[in-house]
Amino acid sequence: MTFQVGDRVVAESESTERRARAGTVREVLREDPVPRYRIDWDDGHSTVYTPAAGALHAARPDAEPAR
Repeated sequence: MTFQVGDRVVAESESTERRARAGTVREVLREDPVPRYRIDWDDGHSTVYTPAAGALHAARPDAEPAR
């Protein structure tokens, strides 16, 4: 799935000890087949993120930002 600037996304954690994190796509650095996004996470951090298969998905529209 390809995301656009402004899309709300959730990244699943690779560890059972960490929760999934939500954020907003701020920049599409590269599109498919290996997408890269600059994401502003709800915890205040910003990262460049290259999702593994199935690790990044659209946030539910009714989901509240994590605090």
